[in-house]
Amino acid sequence: MDIGLLIGDRDVGAQSGATFERKDPVTGLVASRAAAAGVADAKAACDAAAAAFPAWSATGPSAKRALLNKAADIMATMGAKFSEIITAETGAAVGWGHFNAAFAAGLLREAAAMTTQITGEIIPSDKAGNFSMAVRRPVGVCLGIAPWNAPVILGVRSIAMALACGNTVVMKASEACPATHRLIGQVMQEAGFPAGVVNVVTNAPQDAHLVVEALIAHPAVKRINFTGSTRVGRIIAETAGRYLKPCLLELGGKAPLIVLDDANLDDAVRAAAFSAFMHQGQICMSAERIIVQDAIADQFIAKFKEKAAGLTAGDPRAGKNPLGAVVSVEAMNRVVELVDDAVAKGGKLVIGGKANGAIMDATIVDHVNPTMKIYAEESFGPSVSVIRVKDDEEALRIANDTEYGLSSAIFGQNIDRCLGMAQKLNTGICHINGPTVQDEGQIPFGGVGASGYGRFGSKASIGEFTDLRWITIETHQHYPPGF
Repeated sequence: MDIGLLIGDRDVGAQSGATFERKDPVTGLVASRAAAAGVADAKAACDAAAAAFPAWSATGPSAKRALLNKAADIMATMGAKFSEIITAETGAAVGWGHFNAAFAAGLLREAAAMTTQITGEIIPSDKAGNFSMAVRRPVGVCLGIAPWNAPVILGVRSIAMALACGNTVVMKASEACPATHRLIGQVMQEAGFPAGVVNVVTNAPQDAHLVVEALIAHPAVKRINFTGSTRVGRIIAETAGRYLKPCLLELGGKAPLIVLDDANLDDAVRAAAFSAFMHQGQICMSAERIIVQDAIADQFIAKFKEKAAGLTAGDPRAGKNPLGAVVSVEAMNRVVELVDDAVAKGGKLVIGGKANGAIMDATIVDHVNPTMKIYAEESFGPSVSVIRVKDDEEALRIANDTEYGLSSAIFGQNIDRCLGMAQKLNTGICHINGPTVQDEGQIPFGGVGASGYGRFGSKASIGEFTDLRWITIETHQHYPPGF
């Protein structure tokens, strides 16, 4: 599958003619071959977006809404196509691509609904005869840098609200799924977006730093949003800071799921399994730490082991296993390293722990403590740590003992108790008696600390993709004597 860049309304190769290959993590065969953009291509994409901005920013909300809804309609029919490509490029289970396309269609519809919600306000003024107001306006070109793990959802999220707010966009595709992200561009083209409003750039891994810097540095680019690892997020933020350009960052996580002594254990086990192992644990909200109170820890572990025993992994195309592969053998080696380190330092391997290339069954490590790498480091794979605690205070201390702060969950039957604990967790998201992995397009989504800053979704994101201006109309002028 050969993939070109989307610049303006053209599907083009890189100016250098260079390409790069993405290989299937299960078979090792070439999944896609994409144009390897360079600095000149990055600038060309930004130029195309800048040229399209005046007309698009002046387009009325109903016209923008109609195009976004059309894109949603097309996206909703693309589950099978996206599934095929995502499985080949990232090793995901077949159902993941279908879910991604359906959820992304919802994000587009939510963005469409927001086109008439970009409002201002009248501000009382102390100056006589002064009519004062605050209005929002689109900023220009927005750069969206999307990841591979939920590629359609997060690719669409990187551009949808920016478009609804009247901006044009350049999406920098992930090197791990260039064909998937380029297909999003095709959907937007088929929906009828004008030339240059949506652009997609693919690049080889070794060129990422040059391409990203060129995209951020371009004078027309006014906002950057990035979803991905905290390590890369810091680089993005530092680069944007040099150019004084605001960033929206949704980064890594080390989500805690707390199981209290009065929890419904069957509910907690189902949520823990889904939170830890859905999409092989490769979700920013994945539960990486199950914090269980001593009084019910043995019962919980027994039930959790039984549940995990059914969560086997295999070649996703065979359709015989609930789990697929992780994104690469290198990523799996990292997971194995963390598990082995924990076991060597006294952790108990409850189930799993053995890898076959990029494939591993659900893995649980009990009695994890701070001496182990897995206690603090994000594994982003099908492994989860169990940490035993004596009471609520220790549970909160352990849950907050991390640089990350994205999602969290608490299971217990006393809602007042759970709500009180939720308010003490240093996370942007907390679910009581629900899994850590949850998202809705109309919800403000984001984290704190090393999990990033800013919010996607809902009216909260309008502020991320617009400038707020103060405008006054004076009916009487007043100046000091002599003026």
